[in-house]
Amino acid sequence: MAEPTVQVVLCWSLGPRHVQEQSLQMPEGSTVKAVLDLAMAQWLSSQPSADATTLSSLQFQQPGIWGKKVPWTQVVQADDRIELYRPLKVDPKVARRQRFKRQGKGRTGLFANRKSGSAAGY
Repeated sequence: MAEPTVQVVLCWSLGPRHVQEQSLQMPEGSTVKAVLDLAMAQWLSSQPSADATTLSSLQFQQPGIWGKKVPWTQVVQADDRIELYRPLKVDPKVARRQRFKRQGKGRTGLFANRKSGSAAGY
C-alpha cells in the first residue's frame, strides 16, 4: 500500500519582487527541513543554470507557515504554505525616519494641511 502523502507549497525569494513557488507531495510526518531539502534537489535538477551556493543560503533563512515563524523541525500538514523569510536589510523604524526626513515635514501626514500662521509641526 502506498504511503500517505500531503500536498505543501514552498515559497522563497532570492531578491526583492522575485518570488519562487513550488508545489510538493511529501510523506506524512515530514518536517520543514525535509521539504526544503527535497525542493532544492528538484530545483537544481530542473534548472541547469541554478547556483547551488545561492540556494544553499536558503537554509539560513527563517522558515514560517502561513506567515507565522516555525522551527525547522516543525511537522507539515496538508495544504501548508511554507515560506522562507529573508533578513531585513534596514530596520523599518530607521527607514521611516529617513523617508520622513527626505520628504520633509511640511508635505506629509499630519503636517500636510497646516493652518496659516500656526507654529511648525501643529
